[in-house]
Amino acid sequence: MTKKNYPNIKLHFLGKLQSNKVDDIYDFFDFIHSVDSKKVAIKIFENEKKFKKNISLFVQVNIGREDQKGGVTIEATKDFVEFCKEDLKLNVIGLMGIPPYKENPNKYFKNLKDLALKCNLSELSMGMSSDYKSAIEQGATFVRIGTAIFGERVSQ
Repeated sequence: MTKKNYPNIKLHFLGKLQSNKVDDIYDFFDFIHSVDSKKVAIKIFENEKKFKKNISLFVQVNIGREDQKGGVTIEATKDFVEFCKEDLKLNVIGLMGIPPYKENPNKYFKNLKDLALKCNLSELSMGMSSDYKSAIEQGATFVRIGTAIFGERVSQ
């Protein structure tokens, strides 16, 4: 069974994407929510030619300025989006961000929305099971609610 058997299903890649893994996942997904480096963007560009397929992309922004999280800096976001859209002709449709865990997410969601407007992007991938209502109130168009559907992760 492959994705080709179900052409109407749209699959989203979430999580850290390393440039050496782009080849492995590219043909399976329709959306990537975690583009955060020129190296990954260039690899996606190469795969668009190879697979003759355009994927919808979200640039991941480190909206909480947290060392442990990936994402481009707030200050570099506009230039990075322009590089992806203009230089590589990638289909960047929005921004993705994850606010700091123990803080009120509203200001981070609002900041990401404002940044998306500055970048002329209409889609926002923000909010998870614990804060999706706030994210929707702030304009999220995509939310990630795996825990609400599947339950907490079980340690191995």
